[in-house]
Amino acid sequence: MEHSYTIVVPDTGILTKLCGTNDSNLRLIEQHLGVPVYMRGNELSVEQDDPQVQQQFRFIIDRIIDEIQDGYADSEDAVASLLNTDLNPDYTPTKAFFDSERQHATMDEGAIIVPGAQKKLYPKTQNQADYVKLLRTHDMVFCSGPAGSGKTFLAVAEALRLVLSKEKKGIILTRPIVEAGENLGFLPGDLEQKIGPYLRPLYDSMEFLLSKETVKKLIENDIIETAPLAYMRGRTLNDSVIILDEAQNTTCEQMKMFLTRMGNGSKVFITGDVTQIDLPKRCKSGLVHALDVLSGIPEIGMMQMTGSDVVRNPLVKKIVQAYENAKDE
Repeated sequence: MEHSYTIVVPDTGILTKLCGTNDSNLRLIEQHLGVPVYMRGNELSVEQDDPQVQQQFRFIIDRIIDEIQDGYADSEDAVASLLNTDLNPDYTPTKAFFDSERQHATMDEGAIIVPGAQKKLYPKTQNQADYVKLLRTHDMVFCSGPAGSGKTFLAVAEALRLVLSKEKKGIILTRPIVEAGENLGFLPGDLEQKIGPYLRPLYDSMEFLLSKETVKKLIENDIIETAPLAYMRGRTLNDSVIILDEAQNTTCEQMKMFLTRMGNGSKVFITGDVTQIDLPKRCKSGLVHALDVLSGIPEIGMMQMTGSDVVRNPLVKKIVQAYENAKDE
């Protein structure tokens, strides 16, 4: 090819992981660069004489290879993060940016690395990357957005990172006990068994990153604690990470009570979807109220996810977008 730019990947195992399942990673790279990516043997190439495109191509391929060599084989997340966040330089990069140590620092700053987890957790959209930065730099962070946008999952991952790296002593998980449009009636069992189904999404997030046995041990050792929101009154929570999920179903009074439980050295993460409020119609959501009342406090981080941040099955993104479009009409 007359104007081709070629990268040789000698290790066929790395090349396979780099290309992804059914060459899915190559397709993502093609969409981003706007030019086809060809694979011949152990060579990857683009027919492009634009130096900026060539630099972009080299940067992306080198970073994916670095992640694979570091033992993190799930390169699809790395590709999505590189292509969709500001970890990917759309400007012409300087020589210093392409320095190997700088590349590692940039990616590691954006990723959540949970001790004991089998993979790094990469933000897959720019909003997710900004959200991770807020979780790192603010002691209280609100995140609202549609299902599947990563708001709860990233908060749980950051909480696990803080606790397992010994930066915080424990995690407290809570949420309002409000049923989604149906009455489940009396639930048998003790308090843990009654609240368990409501907190299952949080446990699912933990078990995606860690083994069930590890999560169970953390719960048995009271490092992870679950509590109904109603049981939080009167407590002061120090040196912990407190996560309030489904916050759209708190009342204004409950939200104020919860936020004032924050003690010294603690972080508080509040997540919810203001389009899925299950409170009585005349009852204002505590999340909606708090986002308005507290918006002027710079020490509190606030992030709004959208349908474009949904990272579940692609059909979920289309469903969320359809509902958003219907709301606008």
